[in-house]
Amino acid sequence: MAQLKVNICGVDFKNPLIAASGTFGFGREYNELYDISVLGGISTKGMTLEPRTGNPVPRIAEGGSVILNAVGLQNPGVEHFIKSDLQFLKEKGVVIVANVAGKTFEDYGEICAKLDGIVDFVELNISCPNVKAGGMAFGVKPESIKKVTAVAKSSLKSTPLMVKLSPNVESIAVNAKAAQDGGADCISLINTLTGMVIDIERRRPLIANNTGGVSGAGIKPIAVRMVYEAAHAVDIPVIGMGGITCASDVVEFMMAGARAVQVGTANFSNAYAMPEILTNLNLWLDGHGIKDVNEIVGALQLN
Repeated sequence: MAQLKVNICGVDFKNPLIAASGTFGFGREYNELYDISVLGGISTKGMTLEPRTGNPVPRIAEGGSVILNAVGLQNPGVEHFIKSDLQFLKEKGVVIVANVAGKTFEDYGEICAKLDGIVDFVELNISCPNVKAGGMAFGVKPESIKKVTAVAKSSLKSTPLMVKLSPNVESIAVNAKAAQDGGADCISLINTLTGMVIDIERRRPLIANNTGGVSGAGIKPIAVRMVYEAAHAVDIPVIGMGGITCASDVVEFMMAGARAVQVGTANFSNAYAMPEILTNLNLWLDGHGIKDVNEIVGALQLN
């Protein structure tokens, strides 16, 4: 069997598979089906300073090979996570990536300070609207990305900072560089695209929020391209995600430059998706005579 361990920012992952934020909760439900300690890491449900009830329903809709969601960051708040879920994840021996969100720059700084030193990574969800800037997402403009990254980084003394980039931008390469310039230790991408599904009988959007974040197998080619562009724009590690459903998808992302990957929507259609991907990744590497998964990182050769 190939060596699957990857190291990102000095943190060892037993393998490059990380459960993506918003698709895995805090791991407890999936652990009832299989031992989640087989995973490399878990990116938690997006957390805010205070509990959030989320958006009105309906807030999930299907659309071909994708789903749309407008859950609205429903979560129990960071203090609840620290008291009720952190120890469980520590006992599972997975790398803990705490995904966080805020309405202001100050929110990000405060929540990062609470998590500093007690999780393995903090992952900034910067697709959230900045209430002090008319609702524009923090992750749209490079100057905003650089600032929110710097604010978060200043509150983290010992925990590496991962910045999760939005694809709804003019240039993913420019925004990746902005995150690096702001002090990010690594970046993850892509977050969801923005989309809409219409109920043609009611002549209304299926989702109460009107639009939602698009994820699933259908977005993979876009995600692979953006990961490739980002990985060639920065000197920090890149974690890829977006439509991964099988081991060959993982290989694609890693060849494009990702050091590790996050698997999200696939967990909804197949609760055992990640352990199956892990098994098949081993088989693919063995079948191609590859002794170390790190050998395929950035191995893409353009035509």
